[in-house]
Amino acid sequence: MTTPAWLVSYNALSSIAWFSVLVLATSYPEAQPQFFQDTQAYVRLVQTFAIVEVYNSLVGNVRSPVFTTAVQVASRLLVVWGVFYVLPNSPANTHWAYITLCLSWSITEIIRYGYYALNIVTEGNPPKFLTWLRYNTFLVLYPTGVGSEVTILFKSLDEAERVVGAWYKYLFIAILATYIPGFYMLFSYMLKQRGKTLKKLSPKKEK
Repeated sequence: MTTPAWLVSYNALSSIAWFSVLVLATSYPEAQPQFFQDTQAYVRLVQTFAIVEVYNSLVGNVRSPVFTTAVQVASRLLVVWGVFYVLPNSPANTHWAYITLCLSWSITEIIRYGYYALNIVTEGNPPKFLTWLRYNTFLVLYPTGVGSEVTILFKSLDEAERVVGAWYKYLFIAILATYIPGFYMLFSYMLKQRGKTLKKLSPKKEK
């Protein structure tokens, strides 16, 4: 499989963009609700570029499964567009979950996109420390990220009904119900990938 040259730039720029989100989340001078009001548009923009990942999976530019990639991207787009944009006054937006969301997403993506970029540049031999981070940090960051997403959707239910209609609230409820099997499926997949990858990193025993 030939990897398009532009993928290196996409991954590198994405890692840098998420690093800027992390800087905002850890050093922004204003607390909530000002933090959300000043940063949500930028977070939404950065996250929206992840649509490229679904395209890459569809056309075979990367080996990531189309379904799992689409599910992960869609759940995040629901938060940044379905809540932050459509429901700007939702109490969820100024909740602590917005900060933990930014932290979990940004740290995850700095590592992930950085790993992808260097994996291409080094032709499959990225630094071992980065590989270790890629396949270990998700053990904490994936649950905290999903927990933040669920909290934001749950705390937006009343606002969804008030602003858009009852159907929007029930849509959120239906989506929330998919998080349990979805979390299990995606987390299990990542654990499987972790096992295979870290096995390759382990020093081979001499016979």
